[in-house]
Amino acid sequence: MEESTENVSRKPSAIRVSDPRTASTACRCLEAGPRAPDIDTPRYIGVDETEGRFADVTLERCTRCECLWLRYQVEYEAFAKSGRWAAAPIAEDAATAMTPELAAGYFDSAAWYIYGGSYWGHAGKRGRGPLRWGLVG
Repeated sequence: MEESTENVSRKPSAIRVSDPRTASTACRCLEAGPRAPDIDTPRYIGVDETEGRFADVTLERCTRCECLWLRYQVEYEAFAKSGRWAAAPIAEDAATAMTPELAAGYFDSAAWYIYGGSYWGHAGKRGRGPLRWGLVG
C-alpha cells in the first residue's frame, strides 16, 4: 500500500509545549511515539464519527519527558489490514480546545508525527503531511 506521507528522518530541534518542563529531544517517544510503560493514563477526548470512521481520539503524556501527544486511531473491523494510528506532539492550549472532529485535521498541519498500523505495514515511522483515514483514498 502506498503511503501518503513523507518520511522525516531528522530529529526536531525542539518540541513546544506550554508546560515549563519541555520535552527533551533525546526521549525515545520522539522517535516511536509514546509507548507503554512510559504513558500516563490517556485522557479520552471522544470518537470522531466523520465519514463513518468512529476513530478514537486520546491525549497521552510521556512520563519521561512530559511531552503531550494527540493520538488518533481507527480500524474498520470488516477489512483486514485497515488499522492505523498517528500521534503528534500537541501544546496544552491546543489540547484543551481539541475535539474529536478536529483531531484528524491536526495531523495535516503538524510539523511531524509518528504513524503506524497494519494499513501502513509498520509499527511506527515519522512522517508529515495529510494522512488517509477513510476506507477509500
